Amino acid sequence: MTSYLQKIGFIFFVSCLLISCSSTKRTPMPDRTVEDLYNEAMDKAEKNDLKEAVSLFDEVERQHPYSPWAAKAQIMTAYLNYHNAKYDDAVLALDRFLQLHPGNKYAPYAYYLKGMSYYEQISDVSRDQKMTEMAMETFGKLVILYPNTDYANDAKGKIILTQNHLAGKEMDIGRYYLKQKRYAAALNRFGDVIRHYQTSMHTQEALYRMTEAYLALGLKQEAKRSAVVLGYNYPQSKWYKKAYTLLQKNGVS
Repeated sequence: MTSYLQKIGFIFFVSCLLISCSSTKRTPMPDRTVEDLYNEAMDKAEKNDLKEAVSLFDEVERQHPYSPWAAKAQIMTAYLNYHNAKYDDAVLALDRFLQLHPGNKYAPYAYYLKGMSYYEQISDVSRDQKMTEMAMETFGKLVILYPNTDYANDAKGKIILTQNHLAGKEMDIGRYYLKQKRYAAALNRFGDVIRHYQTSMHTQEALYRMTEAYLALGLKQEAKRSAVVLGYNYPQSKWYKKAYTLLQKNGVS
């Protein structure tokens, strides 16, 4: 993920945002021009001196708040925080940028970087999925607001992955309830997968587990209905074959 951003993000901004390639001798901060400050900040960033680079980009904004370079400095500060795994700082910087410059040409990248700041913090399905939800929401906004950008195209793939992850969390809880014979609770979880993540990779198993839970409750017609939906949409699925065998064993035809 990081290498991808380095490719489409950092390299892009280094090439697009540089004012000039010349370096200047450092002078007292109050006397610095925006060009001097910005170029030195970029030099520090390229040398991986992230702390000093962020400090200089912040100084660009402080000394020259109405300059076009102030917005670019905000973006670079956010990127460097992301690059340094300071995701909370990155999100704060990006939210501020989007609030101050909603129509800026770098807004699509800002949404993408914000989404990635959440995406990098996604944990396995046994843990809280707040970051997954925030990543999906942010990528969703990007796709809606800027559908024809490269960032939106990549975000679409990330949305699918986040949906699979959230569905996986529901399945994990549902299987636990099923094992504990808490069938109604299990059905609620599997039903959430069908309702909210029907294009995820977990849909087939969710329908099978619903068949299983309904049979355990003695609700044979509901079990059959779930199996029929499974067979109609995924006739070659291993889960449909298992559901059909399970129905036969329970005398449902």
